[in-house]
Amino acid sequence: MTGTPPQDAYRGLVLGTDREASTPLGFSVFVDEHSYLQLDDVVHVQTGLPGVGETVDVYGVVDEVTARQEGVSLTSDVGLVQEGLLPARNVVSAHVSVTRVEPEIYVPPMPGQRVSLAQGDARGTALYFDKMKERIPLGLSRTGEPVFGNLEFLDGTRGAHVNISGISGVATKTSYATYLLYALFEGGALGNRAANSKALIFNVKGEDLLFLDRPNRVTADDPEERERYAHLDLSVGPFERAGFFAPVRRGGQPMPDTGSRQEGVVGCFWTLREFCAKGYIQYLFADAESDRGQLSFLIDNVDGRLRTAARLTPVGTSNIEVDGEPMTTFDELLDAIDAHVDPDSDLVDKWTGTGASALATGTARAFMRRLRAAARHVGHLVRGDEFDHPEEHRVDLDGPHQVLVVDLHRLHDRAQRFVVGVLLQELTDRREGISGAERPAPFFVVVDELNKYAPREGRSPIKEVLLDIAERGRSLGIILIGAQQTASEVEPRIVANASFRVVGRLDAAEAQRGEYRFLGAAMRDRSVLLKPGSMIVQQPEIPVPLLVQFPHPSWATRKQEVADTGIGAASPTAVLSSFRAGRNDDRRFED
Repeated sequence: MTGTPPQDAYRGLVLGTDREASTPLGFSVFVDEHSYLQLDDVVHVQTGLPGVGETVDVYGVVDEVTARQEGVSLTSDVGLVQEGLLPARNVVSAHVSVTRVEPEIYVPPMPGQRVSLAQGDARGTALYFDKMKERIPLGLSRTGEPVFGNLEFLDGTRGAHVNISGISGVATKTSYATYLLYALFEGGALGNRAANSKALIFNVKGEDLLFLDRPNRVTADDPEERERYAHLDLSVGPFERAGFFAPVRRGGQPMPDTGSRQEGVVGCFWTLREFCAKGYIQYLFADAESDRGQLSFLIDNVDGRLRTAARLTPVGTSNIEVDGEPMTTFDELLDAIDAHVDPDSDLVDKWTGTGASALATGTARAFMRRLRAAARHVGHLVRGDEFDHPEEHRVDLDGPHQVLVVDLHRLHDRAQRFVVGVLLQELTDRREGISGAERPAPFFVVVDELNKYAPREGRSPIKEVLLDIAERGRSLGIILIGAQQTASEVEPRIVANASFRVVGRLDAAEAQRGEYRFLGAAMRDRSVLLKPGSMIVQQPEIPVPLLVQFPHPSWATRKQEVADTGIGAASPTAVLSSFRAGRNDDRRFED
């Protein structure tokens, strides 16, 4: 067959040498000299069962391609071959990892059998697309064909959660997370459930996510990108029902603390009453070192006393009363707490129950030191009755918006932890209050820098909330889309509960960690070479990870890309020229 030009999808023959023997789980292919196989190609082999007359279809994905010369043994022989002094032949072989066998009779393909490129229905069978009742387009293959994921493992029906890893600024983690949401909401993957489904995104890097509701003129003006959306059966446009929130600025009016965009952004804060009644004080100690020993005991005691004070405070006010004294500012509340935990105060036993021992003295001082340090960055987010209609200044999880973007990029790290912890707790509490026989519509939560909120070591209130979402969020309809540079630094149980594991460009050392063992040796090596817009996806039904490419966002990711003049958009010529110039240095995607 070597001298015969390829017909249809024919690519070569199954090999059977001692070094490249065929097995039920993998085999090698001698690639026809008139054709080629490349990494990620999907192939199909039919092998017969001796004495039975039945045919077994074996499908697989190419994970290695090797070229060598036959007839030479020394390194320098390659030069002699080129000069025509030695006879030799260039041969190419490819290794295939088996993905599916139909029927499930695991026999090795026999040497010499024809290997064809799986196309159309055969490709869908090889990748289990035919078994997916509901699908979501994960992206395009390197040959431009759609790659689908089983929606039942994403929406909570059979599984849930997505974990995305990769180098910051190169792996395009946030871009891929928002692409998934776009495919779910705007692409129709969720069907009728999309109307009641929502997403909460924490924006921690610049203002890139504050323009999701504006079309991207770069994508709209690029026919190649529009074609990629068409291949994925997606329209080109922005998120239609996006709402934007940002914590209020210090003092003055409740204006959102964002950058260039103020229009349509709600400035949000929490009242003193909410802070005490819902136990939000724990998130002022939301680091992995807080939950230990006497300090943890004191935090719990103070939390309980503040909840009691909130219950005893007359309704209709945002303030709080402690021992009958009204607290109208966060500083006043801190002073009241200090008076009740100070070992030299007559009130100490009521709140600490520890007496004025030496241990209590050190614990109380450590408690107040950390509390006041956090308050310097969080105090302006907890208000009394100074603002009218506080209900208008909150992140409305039940409101009309489908995608809620909470901008945190101008907040200190302590304040970011507070806001993330408070909103995750609020969402969990609300979902636990939903009763009914049917599973609630999914609520997706995008958390970047997951290693900061749920580190591998230690305990913290935020980590406990995230772990709870990872382990039982599926039953509540809460789906976590977590992203981090290094999965090895994240709580292992959170990563392990993710049905979809996504990897962008990895650091070479990180790629060798055990958390990426699912990639296999070849994919680990490839992960350090990935360009922005390329991701490796592992999902439950497909036994091998697949490389996908997703299109440039059709929503604006920066002010200069906005397609209308509502937020000071730049001229189409200037933006398009900048975009095309940046293609060569991979600036098409923002992380």
